[in-house]
Amino acid sequence: MRTAIVLNLLQVAFVMGLAPLFAGILSRFKEIVQSKRGPSIFQPYRDLAKLFAKDETVSDQATWIFRFAPYLAFAVPIVVTTLIPVLTSFPLFFAFVGDMLAAGFILALGGFFSVLAAVDTGNPYGAMGASRTRMVSFLAEPVLVMVLFAVAFVADSTIPYIVQQRWVTPPASLFAPSHVLILIAFVMLILAEAGRLPVDNPTGHFELAMIDESKSLEYSGRGFLLIKWAGWMRMLVLCIVFLNVLVAPWGLAPDASLGHVAAAVPLVALKVIVFLAVLAAIECSATKLRLFRITEFLTAAFVISVTAMITRAFSL
Repeated sequence: MRTAIVLNLLQVAFVMGLAPLFAGILSRFKEIVQSKRGPSIFQPYRDLAKLFAKDETVSDQATWIFRFAPYLAFAVPIVVTTLIPVLTSFPLFFAFVGDMLAAGFILALGGFFSVLAAVDTGNPYGAMGASRTRMVSFLAEPVLVMVLFAVAFVADSTIPYIVQQRWVTPPASLFAPSHVLILIAFVMLILAEAGRLPVDNPTGHFELAMIDESKSLEYSGRGFLLIKWAGWMRMLVLCIVFLNVLVAPWGLAPDASLGHVAAAVPLVALKVIVFLAVLAAIECSATKLRLFRITEFLTAAFVISVTAMITRAFSL
């Protein structure tokens, strides 16, 4: 039990410590695709240090929700990290506490309180962004449920460690039509959940065009630090679920040996970096859509996941 707890802490340290680095690498990839120079990949760490040293200003109209939301948003990805395979391919201490659907609901809880905090101060731009965020979430949640249902239909389980063992056994199942369709739907879901839909620019600061970034307009200092860090960890957790559970569950430590766990760190990091390069190419090459075209984008993801279910049923 003690070893499992230590490995869980190592997984949490991996997500917390490298999430800003991966955010910097993704930004760097986007700058390269756009033929720009851009900041260093270590710029997110400098931003966190700068925010940590700044004072926090809170509106007189804000309630306890505004102060509580950053801490909850920061804790949510950490809780999900204990449920999924990050560095090990065998179940750890909290592996069977919740399944993939529970992890999705936990992530949604953090997003819900972030939306409440955005409208708590009375800033009209925060409320505008919050309403857009809830519209995206309202459309993305059925896609999430359908994708997880399809995964459970194929693997006979929604526990990430069990899905990881059954999903790509034998390896030829990676190229099964149902598997490929599920992967496409999940990538579209990641774009929606991480605020990278082809109607939003995560690095932009024009209030009328913001979706995800508008939720943190009223935060400063350490509150803004927690919101930014939580967003990076959330993105990394979704990428790890996609890579370690659905696509490439190899390179993970097969046992509790310290050498195997240490070797898994660069292998998992390499998989994430390759996937971030793909996301950067998708984000930079996709034509920006109108706001109300989001329904078509997520409806397409839903239809793809349903098609995967039908394809799997016929293959059986």
